[in-house]
Amino acid sequence: MSKEASTPTRYAVHSADRLKLLMERTGTGEPVTSRELAEKAGVAHGTIGALMNGQQRTVPEPKAKAIAAALGIDLLVLFVPMERAGRVFIPAQVAV
Repeated sequence: MSKEASTPTRYAVHSADRLKLLMERTGTGEPVTSRELAEKAGVAHGTIGALMNGQQRTVPEPKAKAIAAALGIDLLVLFVPMERAGRVFIPAQVAV
């Protein structure tokens, strides 16, 4: 098995503003804090904070799926896969 096949796809957050908006009103309609989201998703609080303030743009697929699930949303509402047809795609940050 090649290294490329074992490396998970990375996902870029559409925008920090979209993440903040989705945290204010999750799929259940209830707001969630960054600490609560980190705990529910099983990721470091620093990861959520970095995504919120734009210091970090990407996470591996398992983390992206966990964050989306903790928010009660579909993965592609918040994240964009960075690898399509063997090319890396990094979306521009746009406001929601």
